[in-house]
Amino acid sequence: MVIGVPKEIKDHETRVGLVPSGVAALREAGHEVLVETRAGEGSSLTDREYMQAGAAIVESAAALWRRADLVIKVKEPQPAEYAYFRPGLILFTYLHLAPLPELTDRLLDAKVIGVAYETILESDGSLPLLTPMSEVAGRMAVQVGAQYLERPNGGRGILLGGVPGVAPANVVILGGGVVGVHAAKIAVGMGAHVTIIDRNLNRLRHLDDLFNSQVVTVASNSFTIGEAVRTADLVIGSVLIPGASAPKLVRREMIATMKRGAVVVDVAIDQGGCFETSRPTTHTEPIYFVDGVLHYCVSNMPAAVPHTSTFALTNATFPYLLELANQGLELACAHHPALSAGVNTYNGYVTHSGVAESQGRQWRDLAAVE
Repeated sequence: MVIGVPKEIKDHETRVGLVPSGVAALREAGHEVLVETRAGEGSSLTDREYMQAGAAIVESAAALWRRADLVIKVKEPQPAEYAYFRPGLILFTYLHLAPLPELTDRLLDAKVIGVAYETILESDGSLPLLTPMSEVAGRMAVQVGAQYLERPNGGRGILLGGVPGVAPANVVILGGGVVGVHAAKIAVGMGAHVTIIDRNLNRLRHLDDLFNSQVVTVASNSFTIGEAVRTADLVIGSVLIPGASAPKLVRREMIATMKRGAVVVDVAIDQGGCFETSRPTTHTEPIYFVDGVLHYCVSNMPAAVPHTSTFALTNATFPYLLELANQGLELACAHHPALSAGVNTYNGYVTHSGVAESQGRQWRDLAAVE
Protein backbone atom coordinates (compact mmCIF):
# COMPACT_ATOMS: atom_id res chain seq x y z
CA MET A 1 0.00 0.00 0.00
CA VAL A 2 1.10 3.59 -0.60
CA ILE A 3 0.77 5.63 2.60
CA GLY A 4 0.65 9.44 2.34
CA VAL A 5 1.52 11.86 5.15
CA PRO A 6 0.50 15.42 4.20
CA LYS A 7 1.44 18.61 5.99
CA GLU A 8 -1.42 19.80 8.19
CA ILE A 9 -2.96 23.09 7.08
CA LYS A 10 -5.46 23.83 9.86
CA ASP A 11 -4.65 27.03 11.77
CA HIS A 12 -1.52 26.49 13.87
CA GLU A 13 -1.80 22.71 13.46
CA THR A 14 1.80 21.64 13.90
CA ARG A 15 1.36 17.95 14.62
CA VAL A 16 2.01 15.29 11.98
CA GLY A 17 0.34 11.94 11.36
CA LEU A 18 3.41 9.70 11.33
CA VAL A 19 6.91 9.84 12.83
CA PRO A 20 10.09 8.48 11.20
CA SER A 21 10.08 5.27 13.25
CA GLY A 22 6.62 4.54 11.82
CA VAL A 23 7.95 5.10 8.32
CA ALA A 24 10.71 2.57 8.94
CA ALA A 25 8.24 -0.02 10.26
CA LEU A 26 5.94 0.44 7.26
CA ARG A 27 8.85 0.13 4.87
CA GLU A 28 9.96 -3.10 6.58
CA ALA A 29 6.43 -4.41 6.04
CA GLY A 30 6.74 -3.73 2.31
CA HIS A 31 4.78 -0.49 2.00
CA GLU A 32 5.71 2.77 0.32
CA VAL A 33 5.54 5.97 2.37
CA LEU A 34 5.20 9.47 0.92
CA VAL A 35 5.74 12.49 3.18
CA GLU A 36 4.97 16.03 2.09
CA THR A 37 7.99 18.28 2.45
CA ARG A 38 8.21 19.99 5.85
CA ALA A 39 5.23 17.99 7.17
CA GLY A 40 7.06 17.25 10.41
CA GLU A 41 8.72 20.62 10.84
CA GLY A 42 6.25 21.86 13.46
CA SER A 43 6.95 18.77 15.58
CA SER A 44 10.73 19.20 15.22
CA LEU A 45 11.00 16.36 12.69
CA THR A 46 13.01 17.08 9.55
CA ASP A 47 12.66 15.84 5.97
CA ARG A 48 16.11 14.32 6.40
CA GLU A 49 14.91 12.14 9.27
CA TYR A 50 11.98 10.91 7.19
CA MET A 51 14.26 10.19 4.23
CA GLN A 52 16.69 8.25 6.42
CA ALA A 53 13.72 6.15 7.62
CA GLY A 54 12.86 5.33 4.00
CA ALA A 55 10.17 7.85 3.05
CA ALA A 56 9.96 9.62 -0.30
CA ILE A 57 9.61 13.38 0.15
CA VAL A 58 6.89 14.88 -2.06
CA GLU A 59 6.90 18.57 -2.92
CA SER A 60 3.15 19.15 -3.28
CA ALA A 61 0.07 18.11 -1.36
CA ALA A 62 -1.80 17.43 -4.61
CA ALA A 63 0.82 14.92 -5.77
CA LEU A 64 0.83 13.16 -2.42
CA TRP A 65 -2.97 12.80 -2.20
CA ARG A 66 -3.11 11.62 -5.83
CA ARG A 67 -0.56 8.84 -5.33
CA ALA A 68 -1.58 7.61 -1.87
CA ASP A 69 -3.92 4.67 -1.24
CA LEU A 70 -4.24 5.71 2.40
CA VAL A 71 -3.72 9.21 3.80
CA ILE A 72 -2.91 9.49 7.50
CA LYS A 73 -3.47 12.87 9.09
CA VAL A 74 -4.08 14.46 12.47
CA LYS A 75 -7.03 16.81 11.91
CA GLU A 76 -10.08 16.72 9.67
CA PRO A 77 -9.51 17.81 6.06
CA GLN A 78 -9.83 21.52 5.45
CA PRO A 79 -11.89 22.93 2.53
CA ALA A 80 -8.73 23.38 0.45
CA GLU A 81 -8.18 19.61 0.67
CA TYR A 82 -11.66 18.55 -0.46
CA ALA A 83 -10.54 18.65 -4.11
CA TYR A 84 -8.16 15.75 -3.38
CA PHE A 85 -10.97 13.35 -2.41
CA ARG A 86 -11.64 10.40 -4.72
CA PRO A 87 -13.47 7.05 -4.58
CA GLY A 88 -11.70 4.34 -2.61
CA LEU A 89 -9.25 6.65 -0.85
CA ILE A 90 -8.81 5.67 2.81
CA LEU A 91 -8.56 8.68 5.12
CA PHE A 92 -7.29 7.88 8.62
CA THR A 93 -7.49 10.86 10.97
CA TYR A 94 -9.54 12.68 13.59
CA LEU A 95 -12.73 13.48 11.67
CA HIS A 96 -15.17 14.74 14.35
CA LEU A 97 -17.92 14.76 11.73
CA ALA A 98 -20.92 15.36 14.01
CA PRO A 99 -20.73 19.19 13.77
CA LEU A 100 -19.35 19.18 10.19
CA PRO A 101 -22.13 18.34 7.73
CA GLU A 102 -20.32 19.93 4.77
CA LEU A 103 -17.26 17.72 5.25
CA THR A 104 -19.57 14.71 5.61
CA ASP A 105 -21.26 15.62 2.32
CA ARG A 106 -17.91 15.85 0.55
CA LEU A 107 -16.71 12.50 1.89
CA LEU A 108 -19.97 10.83 0.85
CA ASP A 109 -20.07 12.45 -2.59
CA ALA A 110 -16.49 11.36 -3.30
CA LYS A 111 -17.03 7.89 -1.76
CA VAL A 112 -14.02 8.33 0.53
CA ILE A 113 -13.53 5.73 3.25
CA GLY A 114 -13.31 7.89 6.36
CA VAL A 115 -11.80 6.11 9.38
CA ALA A 116 -12.01 8.33 12.46
CA TYR A 117 -9.55 7.96 15.30
CA GLU A 118 -12.12 9.18 17.82
CA THR A 119 -14.69 6.41 17.21
CA ILE A 120 -12.38 3.37 17.20
CA LEU A 121 -13.86 1.49 20.13
CA GLU A 122 -12.25 -1.53 21.76
CA SER A 123 -14.26 -4.32 23.38
CA ASP A 124 -13.47 -2.98 26.87
CA GLY A 125 -15.19 0.30 25.99
CA SER A 126 -11.95 2.25 25.63
CA LEU A 127 -11.24 4.78 22.88
CA PRO A 128 -7.52 4.14 22.43
CA LEU A 129 -6.84 6.71 19.72
CA LEU A 130 -8.72 9.47 21.51
CA THR A 131 -7.05 8.79 24.86
CA PRO A 132 -3.58 10.28 24.24
CA MET A 133 -4.91 13.61 22.97
CA SER A 134 -7.47 13.64 25.78
CA GLU A 135 -4.60 13.26 28.23
CA VAL A 136 -2.75 16.17 26.64
CA ALA A 137 -5.86 18.36 26.37
CA GLY A 138 -6.90 17.66 29.95
CA ARG A 139 -3.54 18.71 31.31
CA MET A 140 -3.37 21.70 28.99
CA ALA A 141 -6.88 22.87 29.92
CA VAL A 142 -5.73 23.78 33.42
CA GLN A 143 -2.54 25.45 32.18
CA VAL A 144 -4.56 27.49 29.69
CA GLY A 145 -7.21 28.31 32.29
CA ALA A 146 -4.58 29.47 34.78
CA GLN A 147 -3.03 31.69 32.12
CA TYR A 148 -6.31 33.32 31.12
CA LEU A 149 -7.34 33.89 34.72
CA GLU A 150 -4.49 36.39 34.85
CA ARG A 151 -5.74 39.97 34.56
CA PRO A 152 -3.54 41.00 31.58
CA ASN A 153 -5.11 38.13 29.59
CA GLY A 154 -8.69 39.14 30.40
CA GLY A 155 -9.36 37.08 33.51
CA ARG A 156 -10.35 37.92 37.06
CA GLY A 157 -6.76 38.12 38.28
CA ILE A 158 -6.83 34.86 40.22
CA LEU A 159 -3.82 32.71 41.10
CA LEU A 160 -5.06 29.16 40.70
CA GLY A 161 -3.52 27.85 43.92
CA GLY A 162 -3.96 30.98 45.99
CA VAL A 163 -1.43 31.82 48.72
CA PRO A 164 -1.52 31.48 52.52
CA GLY A 165 -4.39 33.64 53.72
CA VAL A 166 -6.06 33.84 50.27
CA ALA A 167 -8.37 31.13 48.98
CA PRO A 168 -7.43 29.19 45.82
CA ALA A 169 -9.47 29.29 42.62
CA ASN A 170 -12.60 27.18 42.29
CA VAL A 171 -12.15 24.79 39.34
CA VAL A 172 -15.19 22.87 38.07
CA ILE A 173 -14.66 19.95 35.70
CA LEU A 174 -17.64 18.63 33.76
CA GLY A 175 -17.05 14.95 33.06
CA GLY A 176 -14.89 12.48 34.92
CA GLY A 177 -13.36 10.68 31.93
CA VAL A 178 -9.82 10.84 30.61
CA VAL A 179 -9.82 14.61 30.05
CA GLY A 180 -11.43 15.24 33.42
CA VAL A 181 -9.02 13.04 35.35
CA HIS A 182 -5.94 14.62 33.78
CA ALA A 183 -7.33 18.11 34.28
CA ALA A 184 -8.00 17.30 37.92
CA LYS A 185 -4.46 15.98 38.43
CA ILE A 186 -2.97 19.27 37.28
CA ALA A 187 -5.51 21.45 39.10
CA VAL A 188 -5.05 19.57 42.38
CA GLY A 189 -1.28 19.71 41.91
CA MET A 190 -1.48 23.50 41.51
CA GLY A 191 -3.47 23.80 44.72
CA ALA A 192 -6.90 24.67 43.33
CA HIS A 193 -10.23 23.75 44.90
CA VAL A 194 -11.53 21.13 42.43
CA THR A 195 -15.05 19.86 41.82
CA ILE A 196 -15.75 17.05 39.32
CA ILE A 197 -19.30 16.61 38.06
CA ASP A 198 -20.36 13.36 36.39
CA ARG A 199 -23.61 11.43 35.99
CA ASN A 200 -22.05 8.03 36.77
CA LEU A 201 -22.01 7.47 40.53
CA ASN A 202 -19.59 4.54 40.30
CA ARG A 203 -17.23 6.80 38.38
CA LEU A 204 -17.51 9.42 41.12
CA ARG A 205 -16.71 6.79 43.75
CA HIS A 206 -13.64 5.79 41.75
CA LEU A 207 -12.53 9.42 41.45
CA ASP A 208 -12.99 10.00 45.16
CA ASP A 209 -10.68 7.05 45.84
CA LEU A 210 -8.24 8.06 43.11
CA PHE A 211 -7.79 11.55 44.50
CA ASN A 212 -7.97 10.47 48.14
CA SER A 213 -10.87 12.87 48.75
CA GLN A 214 -8.82 15.85 47.49
CA VAL A 215 -11.59 16.68 45.02
CA VAL A 216 -15.30 17.25 45.55
CA THR A 217 -17.46 14.87 43.50
CA VAL A 218 -20.98 15.91 42.52
CA ALA A 219 -23.73 14.00 40.71
CA SER A 220 -24.67 15.72 37.47
CA ASN A 221 -27.99 17.44 36.87
CA SER A 222 -28.94 20.90 35.67
CA PHE A 223 -29.27 22.25 39.23
CA THR A 224 -25.88 21.06 40.47
CA ILE A 225 -24.19 22.24 37.28
CA GLY A 226 -25.81 25.67 37.57
CA GLU A 227 -24.78 26.03 41.22
CA ALA A 228 -21.22 24.92 40.53
CA VAL A 229 -20.54 27.20 37.57
CA ARG A 230 -22.04 30.20 39.39
CA THR A 231 -19.22 30.17 41.94
CA ALA A 232 -16.47 28.85 39.64
CA ASP A 233 -13.39 30.73 38.52
CA LEU A 234 -12.53 28.12 35.87
CA VAL A 235 -14.90 25.61 34.24
CA ILE A 236 -13.52 22.84 32.04
CA GLY A 237 -15.93 21.03 29.72
CA SER A 238 -14.81 17.45 29.09
CA VAL A 239 -17.90 15.40 28.22
CA LEU A 240 -18.00 12.94 25.35
CA ILE A 241 -20.51 10.80 23.48
CA PRO A 242 -18.35 8.92 20.92
CA GLY A 243 -19.05 10.14 17.41
CA ALA A 244 -22.05 12.26 18.41
CA SER A 245 -22.51 15.91 19.30
CA ALA A 246 -21.60 16.80 22.86
CA PRO A 247 -24.58 17.55 25.14
CA LYS A 248 -25.04 21.24 26.02
CA LEU A 249 -24.68 20.93 29.77
CA VAL A 250 -24.07 24.61 30.53
CA ARG A 251 -26.94 26.74 29.31
CA ARG A 252 -26.75 30.33 28.16
CA GLU A 253 -28.49 31.60 31.28
CA MET A 254 -25.96 29.79 33.50
CA ILE A 255 -23.10 31.69 31.86
CA ALA A 256 -24.89 34.95 32.74
CA THR A 257 -24.71 34.05 36.45
CA MET A 258 -20.93 33.49 36.44
CA LYS A 259 -18.34 35.91 37.81
CA ARG A 260 -17.01 38.52 35.40
CA GLY A 261 -13.57 37.41 34.26
CA ALA A 262 -14.21 33.73 34.98
CA VAL A 263 -12.86 31.35 32.34
CA VAL A 264 -14.43 28.42 30.51
CA VAL A 265 -12.31 25.95 28.52
CA ASP A 266 -14.41 23.73 26.27
CA VAL A 267 -12.34 20.64 25.45
CA ALA A 268 -15.46 19.10 23.87
CA ILE A 269 -15.53 21.74 21.12
CA ASP A 270 -14.44 19.18 18.48
CA GLN A 271 -17.85 17.57 18.95
CA GLY A 272 -19.74 20.86 19.06
CA GLY A 273 -18.95 21.87 22.64
CA CYS A 274 -20.80 21.37 25.93
CA PHE A 275 -21.54 25.06 26.62
CA GLU A 276 -24.42 26.68 24.72
CA THR A 277 -22.18 29.73 24.24
CA SER A 278 -19.29 27.76 22.70
CA ARG A 279 -18.06 28.24 19.15
CA PRO A 280 -14.78 26.94 17.71
CA THR A 281 -11.76 29.22 17.97
CA THR A 282 -8.17 28.96 16.75
CA HIS A 283 -4.70 29.37 18.19
CA THR A 284 -4.54 32.66 16.27
CA GLU A 285 -7.73 33.99 17.90
CA PRO A 286 -8.29 31.67 20.86
CA ILE A 287 -10.74 33.57 23.07
CA TYR A 288 -13.93 35.62 23.13
CA PHE A 289 -16.26 36.88 25.86
CA VAL A 290 -19.92 36.23 26.58
CA ASP A 291 -21.43 38.20 29.48
CA GLY A 292 -17.93 38.99 30.65
CA VAL A 293 -16.96 35.29 30.82
CA LEU A 294 -13.82 34.38 28.87
CA HIS A 295 -14.30 31.43 26.50
CA TYR A 296 -11.37 29.36 25.21
CA CYS A 297 -12.65 26.91 22.58
CA VAL A 298 -9.64 26.00 20.44
CA SER A 299 -10.48 22.83 18.54
CA ASN A 300 -6.89 21.59 18.27
CA MET A 301 -5.50 22.42 21.69
CA PRO A 302 -2.74 19.74 21.67
CA ALA A 303 -1.18 21.41 18.61
CA ALA A 304 0.29 23.96 21.03
CA VAL A 305 2.65 21.22 22.26
CA PRO A 306 3.20 19.36 18.98
CA HIS A 307 6.32 17.38 19.81
CA THR A 308 4.71 15.77 22.84
CA SER A 309 1.36 15.41 21.08
CA THR A 310 2.69 13.90 17.86
CA PHE A 311 4.62 11.16 19.63
CA ALA A 312 1.76 10.45 22.04
CA LEU A 313 -0.71 10.22 19.16
CA THR A 314 1.39 8.09 16.81
CA ASN A 315 2.23 5.66 19.62
CA ALA A 316 -1.50 4.92 19.69
CA THR A 317 -2.40 5.13 15.99
CA PHE A 318 0.45 3.16 14.46
CA PRO A 319 -0.68 -0.40 15.34
CA TYR A 320 -4.04 0.30 13.68
CA LEU A 321 -2.38 1.92 10.67
CA LEU A 322 -0.18 -1.14 10.22
CA GLU A 323 -3.24 -3.41 10.32
CA LEU A 324 -4.97 -1.32 7.66
CA ALA A 325 -1.87 -1.29 5.46
CA ASN A 326 -1.09 -5.00 5.81
CA GLN A 327 -4.62 -6.37 5.49
CA GLY A 328 -6.62 -3.70 3.68
CA LEU A 329 -9.67 -2.10 5.24
CA GLU A 330 -12.23 -4.88 4.82
CA LEU A 331 -10.04 -7.70 6.14
CA ALA A 332 -8.64 -5.54 8.96
CA CYS A 333 -12.19 -4.67 10.08
CA ALA A 334 -13.22 -8.32 9.93
CA HIS A 335 -10.26 -9.35 12.11
CA HIS A 336 -10.45 -6.36 14.47
CA PRO A 337 -14.01 -5.12 15.14
CA ALA A 338 -12.69 -1.98 16.88
CA LEU A 339 -11.64 -0.71 13.46
CA SER A 340 -15.18 -1.19 12.13
CA ALA A 341 -16.42 1.27 14.73
CA GLY A 342 -13.92 3.76 13.35
CA VAL A 343 -15.36 3.70 9.82
CA ASN A 344 -17.63 6.76 9.60
CA THR A 345 -18.11 6.90 5.81
CA TYR A 346 -17.87 4.07 3.29
CA ASN A 347 -18.82 3.93 -0.39
CA GLY A 348 -21.12 6.95 -0.10
CA TYR A 349 -22.85 5.90 3.13
CA VAL A 350 -22.63 7.12 6.72
CA THR A 351 -21.64 4.03 8.69
CA HIS A 352 -21.55 5.44 12.22
CA SER A 353 -24.87 5.86 14.01
CA GLY A 354 -23.65 8.74 16.20
CA VAL A 355 -22.68 10.82 13.17
CA ALA A 356 -25.95 10.02 11.41
CA GLU A 357 -28.07 10.90 14.44
CA SER A 358 -26.24 14.19 15.00
CA GLN A 359 -26.82 15.25 11.39
CA GLY A 360 -30.28 13.76 10.84
CA ARG A 361 -29.02 11.31 8.21
CA GLN A 362 -29.70 7.69 7.45
CA TRP A 363 -26.92 5.28 8.28
CA ARG A 364 -25.96 1.82 7.15
CA ASP A 365 -24.13 -0.85 9.09
CA LEU A 366 -20.70 -1.30 7.55
CA ALA A 367 -21.29 -5.01 7.02
CA ALA A 368 -24.40 -4.22 4.95
CA VAL A 369 -22.68 -1.81 2.54
CA GLU A 370 -21.52 -3.35 -0.71
